[in-house]
Amino acid sequence: MMPPALYKKPAALDREKHRQLRLNPVSGYGFLSGMNSLFITVGEFADAAREYPIVFIPAGKDETNGEENLAPVAVLGLTQGENLFLKPDGSWAADYMPAFVRRYPFAMAHVDKDTLAVCLDEDYPGFSQTEGGRLFEDDGQPTPTLKNVHEFLENFEREAERTRLFCRELQQAQLLQPMRFDAQMPSGESVTIDGFMAVDVEKFNALPDAKILQMHKNGMLGLIHLQQASLGNMRRLAQRRAVARAS
Repeated sequence: MMPPALYKKPAALDREKHRQLRLNPVSGYGFLSGMNSLFITVGEFADAAREYPIVFIPAGKDETNGEENLAPVAVLGLTQGENLFLKPDGSWAADYMPAFVRRYPFAMAHVDKDTLAVCLDEDYPGFSQTEGGRLFEDDGQPTPTLKNVHEFLENFEREAERTRLFCRELQQAQLLQPMRFDAQMPSGESVTIDGFMAVDVEKFNALPDAKILQMHKNGMLGLIHLQQASLGNMRRLAQRRAVARAS
């Protein structure tokens, strides 16, 4: 999961090639300027739902059965390429940043069908040969910095798999429906955001008690409620857009 819009020069981490590489923390989020949504895992729903609308979007075909995969995302803007959380100085206008971004400039990617490897964006400006935390010791062994990165990435992949299973359960229960959001801006401009899916409230309310109990026990019920509640942030997005246009 290394979108080209974010990872400009992806490469597998190599203990020889990157032996002298040093890591400096992200100092700004200008690299997210063209992204109007970010993938989030189910473990992030509670934090993300306080600030972002959470919706589901297509995420490619499943390799095993050919069915359309869906993925939850935090919505950042109402139009293509619009990011209403990125400030002019590159800082972020929200308290919670999704793990999808916090793992940058690293990610896990398949080197073959069954093997995941740590990869990095060689174009990341925070890499240096002279400043920052080393990734490898002189003997090629990973430093504590790199071990922490690897642990974070492994946890992210576990959460991503849990998220995939959650989405599959929603699809099998036929609880998702296409939706759209319309907003009238103070300037008179009408803005429509569509192409996403959300939980169908009527179908959800019509579920038998046994299914609701099952969802409560496996944690799905709370996630569904968080997703539904997060849609109120669409109006806040429209307000954020109006303020940005007026400034």
